[in-house]
Formats: sequence, C-alpha cells, structure tokens
Amino acid sequence: MSVHDYIKESAFPLFTCPGCTDGVVLNAFLRAYEKLGYDRSNTVLCCAIGCAGRTPTLLDFNVLRVTHGRAIAFATGVKLAKPDTKVIVFMGDGDSLAIGGNHFIHACRRNLDITAITFRNEIYGMTGGQYAPTTPAGGIATTSPYGMIEPSFDGCKLAIGSGATYVARGDVYNVNNLEKVIKGAMEHKGFSFVEVLTTCPTQFGRRNKMADPVKMINRIKDMTVPIEKAKTMSEDELAGKFPTGVFLDKEGIDLNTRYEELLARVQEQA
Repeated sequence: MSVHDYIKESAFPLFTCPGCTDGVVLNAFLRAYEKLGYDRSNTVLCCAIGCAGRTPTLLDFNVLRVTHGRAIAFATGVKLAKPDTKVIVFMGDGDSLAIGGNHFIHACRRNLDITAITFRNEIYGMTGGQYAPTTPAGGIATTSPYGMIEPSFDGCKLAIGSGATYVARGDVYNVNNLEKVIKGAMEHKGFSFVEVLTTCPTQFGRRNKMADPVKMINRIKDMTVPIEKAKTMSEDELAGKFPTGVFLDKEGIDLNTRYEELLARVQEQA
C-alpha cells in the first residue's frame, strides 16, 4: 500500500489554505504508520476542532471527532474500554495546551498509552486568528493587535514535567526527522507526545509580514536545531531556537496496566 490508499477520495479538494503545512504532518504520520504495519480496523484517530484537529477526517480510518479541547478525554475512554486499540490524537496548540490543557497534563501524569500529536502553528487558525499559548512575544493576532505580551508555552517541557514517557519535537522542514519521531511515538508504550512546528500563512503569516509560505518554512528552518547540537550551545546561542528530536524515551507503567492490576486484586478479594 501507499499513503494514498489511506486518504478518502472525498477529501479533495482539501479544506486547508494555500501554503498550509498540516498536510506535511499528515503525510509523515501516514508514512510512519505504513512502515509499522498497524491494522486500520484496530486504530482510532481522535481529533477535535480547528485546522489540525480536522486533518484525520481526510483519512479512511476510524475517526472520532469531538468538541474543542476534549480529544484526549475521549481518547482516554477509547483506550480504557478497548485496551488493544491503537489510539492517536491530533490537536492544535490551542486545542491541546489551552482549552484542553488539563486533559493533556493528566494524560501525561497517568502515562496513558496513546500517541498525542500537537501542531504548533502559533495561532488559532480556523477560528479567527486569536493568539494561542504558543504565540511568540510580539506576535500579532486578532486578540493581540499590538503584539503578544505573554510568554509562550513549551509543550515538550510541559509533557516532561507532567510525566509523559516519550517526548519529541519535529518540524515541517525536516520531514525525515518528523517521520522518525512520530514512528517512535507510535511504537512507544505509554503516553507519547510529539510537538510539530508548523506554519499558518493566512492567520499568522500575513499579520506578521510572512504571508509567503516559503518564507515561513525557511523561518522554521532557521529556528530549529538538532537536539544533540543544542546540547553544545550556550543559552544565548539557543535564544529563539527550538531543539528538535527525542527529548525523553523511557519505560513506565501505563494506565491500562495499572487498571488491569487493580481489577486482578479486587477479583482476588471478592
């Protein structure tokens, strides 16, 4: 099979704006998924509202589309009800780190055995161009017309601090690395998180003098640095940079295992 076999014929023409890189992430996911040889009939893709959240609806998978910020909550229900199911969650940065932030934190804490992919485009793209938790300082949005004054979130640091057992970052310029870290996330048992640096030429780019999609991708190229190289750089050299690669990959008891152990103890006492 090729990645094209996973895409619905009805998906075209795509809903995305010209220059949007959400399709780059989706393609990297499909290539990784194909290499792993998983069974589509035993895979559930969870998503919510927004550009990134809508991407799985283009695919011929079992797709659960829910309310904004609640994709991980529904994914938790799917995984606990059907432990053998492969569950992958697609979210925007506002979807996962703002309105869905508490669900994200506690899924990390529980080490729920799912893969969560967050598209970091630094803005709310589909719902009007409001600033997001990832909008950089000084960034222009509809709700920060004079520049963003709040510090931005680092999703990877939040995931590590909350208890995730696989944490990585990729980007839409270095697609080979992106495919690699997504593949690693899906292979991992436990909560795996991948933050992907993406672009939004329409809502973020045109408001911040970067309406040219190529310039936005080159900006990501300039912002990113491989994690091994980042370890040799000073704080001043890393200012404004995003290390990419795998930050954390460790073993841990996942929530389903803990739940099964609890059931066994209760049954013994019955």
